[in-house]
Amino acid sequence: MLLATPRRVKKLLFFAHTPPPYHGQSLMVEQLLNALGGDARRPSRSASPQTEFACYHVNCRFSETVEAIGRVRPKKILLVLNYCVQAIWCRFRYGAKNFLYVPAPPLRSAIYRDWVIMAICRPFFRTRVFYWQGAGLSDWLSSGAKAWERRITRILLGRPALSIVLAESNRRDAHELESEKVEVVPNFIPDPCPEFERAVRPLRLARQAARQKIACGETVTRAEMLAADGAPHVFRILFIGLCTRSKGLFDAIEAVAIVHRTLTQRCSALRLRLEVAGAFWRPQERQEFEQRICQPDLLAADASAGDACIFERSEPESLVGYHGFVSGEQKRKLMTESDCFCFPTFYRAESFGLVLIEAMAFDLPIIATNWRMIPEILPQAYPGIVEPQSPAQIASAILSFMTSPPGCGLRAHFLSRYTDIRCIERLKATLSDTLTKRGR
Repeated sequence: MLLATPRRVKKLLFFAHTPPPYHGQSLMVEQLLNALGGDARRPSRSASPQTEFACYHVNCRFSETVEAIGRVRPKKILLVLNYCVQAIWCRFRYGAKNFLYVPAPPLRSAIYRDWVIMAICRPFFRTRVFYWQGAGLSDWLSSGAKAWERRITRILLGRPALSIVLAESNRRDAHELESEKVEVVPNFIPDPCPEFERAVRPLRLARQAARQKIACGETVTRAEMLAADGAPHVFRILFIGLCTRSKGLFDAIEAVAIVHRTLTQRCSALRLRLEVAGAFWRPQERQEFEQRICQPDLLAADASAGDACIFERSEPESLVGYHGFVSGEQKRKLMTESDCFCFPTFYRAESFGLVLIEAMAFDLPIIATNWRMIPEILPQAYPGIVEPQSPAQIASAILSFMTSPPGCGLRAHFLSRYTDIRCIERLKATLSDTLTKRGR
């Protein structure tokens, strides 16, 4: 009787940070770490029980809050050195010769930090694996970086054994650093709405049907109102993400103002409301946001509506609501009760917005920009794509989706591509193949 040969454990020095702060990169790092078995030094109940990989996690957190991300502070220099010492100690204490790292987005301070980390750690590790959660480094190297910055970046970060990128369009960053192997594995999440067919789809259909009747001037019955969870004439738009101009927040707000003016001019019975969730990065942008949403063109009982239409009069209320950072049930409630998701980003390091696949899981119609990998994430020829920094195009899409939401099967698209069950196995196979060929 032949005995199966036990597989050797593949040891990884996992140099990446987990939440807090909460954003796409830290959440994906946490999911990947747990999928590979968690920190071998600190067993966790949330980690998947398996023995193929042993990860030794250096939680290289440089910012405790979203507001602190990207800020240059002396304390961060000391943190860099501390984390590098931890990594080298794990290398010799546990024999972890493989180094998994998340390269920085194209921000000078973050790239310079990568230089220091690689200059110190690179000589001690046989294999380097880059898990790209940002994008745009190749653009920075070709057009924004000085010659000496390009040279140092390629010397210190160049030629990793494996680059895992999130979309085909993101291969450029990996090729720019001459990665020996490049694999595309998209971001993923557990299904956040497994009861969709029973609890969410009926609400979506009821709201759409009631809204179409209202748009045609027909009467909505009490039963239809109850099925639509009340106020089906209000088209609820959701923005979730980092609250900053480059994520498209202010473009979404301007689009709402345009739609509100258009509906008023048409004497339409339909209304809209934008719900904003997320943390602000810059205090001055939060102040600008608070001032903008109180302007007359964003008030529901705006006197400029004129007397030609008959509206219910009440105290003026902004068409934009702000919820701060949301998670768990609060986030789930917003996703369930919304009619549309708006993500008009032009953020230069945008790579793969997790909020997009979360919206797909709830089958929310999406309005998003033709920016970096976003068209690749959505179904082919998806009708909700607009150009960056184009409030008028966003407004046009909102008006279209109000009565004729696209029937593109976004939830089915999510289930076929972006669930953790599908993607984790691909990640494990990719890592296993590379580390096996490199002798672990």
